[in-house]
Amino acid sequence: MRAMLLEQARQPLRLAEIPVPRPGPQQVLLRVTACGVCRTDLHVVDGELPHPKPHVIPGHEIVGIVEQTGEQVERFQTGDRVGVPWLGHTCGVCRFCVSGRENLCDAARFTGYQLDGGYAEYTVADQRFCFAIPGGYSDAEAAPLLCAGLIGYRSLVMAGDARRLGVYGFGAAAHLVTQVARWQGREVYAFTRPGDKPAQQFARDHGAVWAGDSTEAPPELLDAALLFAPVGALVPEALRHVDRGGVVVCGGIHMTDIPSFPYERLWGERVVRSVANLTRRDGEEFLKIAPQIPIRPEVRRYSLTAANEALADLRHGQLRGAAVLVTG
Repeated sequence: MRAMLLEQARQPLRLAEIPVPRPGPQQVLLRVTACGVCRTDLHVVDGELPHPKPHVIPGHEIVGIVEQTGEQVERFQTGDRVGVPWLGHTCGVCRFCVSGRENLCDAARFTGYQLDGGYAEYTVADQRFCFAIPGGYSDAEAAPLLCAGLIGYRSLVMAGDARRLGVYGFGAAAHLVTQVARWQGREVYAFTRPGDKPAQQFARDHGAVWAGDSTEAPPELLDAALLFAPVGALVPEALRHVDRGGVVVCGGIHMTDIPSFPYERLWGERVVRSVANLTRRDGEEFLKIAPQIPIRPEVRRYSLTAANEALADLRHGQLRGAAVLVTG
């Protein structure tokens, strides 16, 4: 099969011909039809997440068709359409796993980082960590739901019942979570890179009541803010615009250092918290409501061999919505 391999951080992925993997007892072999290009992939490729699996195949927003099942597989059968997310394995017995916080498991392993992912024509995945894909979505449209959608949803849950919601970094995750937030009756205030008028219009197109530069103040104080841009300096900026009792949720797996800021920005029972990975429960909840809204992902399709181009476009903010690699 063809696969795009990461052989060295901060270097382009290499197209390689490698054997099709064989499924283990709990695994399904998938013929990959689409794989989203996520900012976490960019952090892996750029060396900002250390110690990936040697010669790893990136990609963790995978949609594929089951070609073969392991001997203990009961959830799926040949021909099923299946989604594979970032969380690919947990121990199932630690204090985090047994308390519904499997996203914090010390033994967790992640797709496209410690497990080979979907920048390939085939992949294997543990059936227990896969999802059935809801109808009404093409393979390319379904792919970003599996991380941009899930992380956005988990971040939104962390915001509680906030009515006025700030969203920093209006890309793949933001345009999906905004659709959920609007469906729930919330107001969304979008913050973009300074001067990024196309992104601000993109936010308005998806229902944001206000859109402006990340250096600007919104017209009203916010109840909560979700940060998807990996820029630590945005944390004190967001705190400046969040009302008393509000929360700033950092939705990315990697962020530049947060600069010091006066305590008065945090005082008033404001909260700063992070979102780490996802749980299978997040996936089940989000994929149930996605077609009810219905969420409509905007995607730009690339061929598998154009993975480096897709990563570059993401790195330089050249995307409206999500990048997706398609095969076949």
